[in-house]
Amino acid sequence: MNTLQQEEDGLATAEYGIVMLAAVAFAGLLTAVLTSDTVQGLLESVVQRALSH
Repeated sequence: MNTLQQEEDGLATAEYGIVMLAAVAFAGLLTAVLTSDTVQGLLESVVQRALSH
């Protein structure tokens, strides 16, 4: 394998790591939002309205 190919392999690994870190951060943010009292109340009211019709 030439040096350029080895550098590209390392870059792909770094990009993968950054994407995984961003995905975990987004999942954490989404979890925090969905477990907040405000959002839970909103979702509950939407479900109650849907079931009452």
